[in-house]
Amino acid sequence: MAAREPGVVEVSGGAGELVLMWAGFPLLGAGLGAALTAAAGWLVDLPWFPFQGWFALLTRLPGQRAYLAGAGVAAVVGLLTAYVGTRERLHVSVDPTEVRLRRDGHRRVVARSGVAGVLLDGKALVLLAADGRELAREKSDLDARRLRPAFTAQGWPWLAQDPHRAAYRRWVPGLPELTGGADVLLGARQRAVEHGRGTEADELRAELARLGVVVRDERKRQYWRLVPRPADRGGPGG
Repeated sequence: MAAREPGVVEVSGGAGELVLMWAGFPLLGAGLGAALTAAAGWLVDLPWFPFQGWFALLTRLPGQRAYLAGAGVAAVVGLLTAYVGTRERLHVSVDPTEVRLRRDGHRRVVARSGVAGVLLDGKALVLLAADGRELAREKSDLDARRLRPAFTAQGWPWLAQDPHRAAYRRWVPGLPELTGGADVLLGARQRAVEHGRGTEADELRAELARLGVVVRDERKRQYWRLVPRPADRGGPGG
């Protein structure tokens, strides 16, 4: 955690995390690749083991070239993993009037005036409005030891737990409370969650929020609750 400009506190994984990813992942990959290359002759006889074609190729290469190929390809995979991890890091900038959330080139700004509470829900940073809506939910590896002082030092209300936790129910298809398309959206989002389509799941979460439905995930299961809305906007059934 560090102050980058007057009145602003920034929280991110820091330089140490970048070094770990960009140096550690390729080295770990190279080591694993060399170990798998050494076992290629055994692995190629296991039909259930993935990448059989690759291991068969390694067994046909001369020893030194096989180790270079196996370690080199695995190191490149480590570099790609580091690249994805770097883009997926969440950067949080807090000042007394707003919080800026940045990830993968996208930026989101939430004004302090609309926030009734800030908390961590598992690995997600959540900003709550007074009526129970979620103004933001961003996954990250940042923990409360770094996030809590950044917010409280700027006068933001930090919550030890979600005050609406007891209101969540597990989603199953066909619930009568979820009308007006909410049940269909949750069904589509369940498929996106199960298949790891994170961007699609986030888009469907936003659509559900417009219907007054808040969603949280736990082990690829969806849990939902309703948010009271002004009468002129109607309920989730519209």
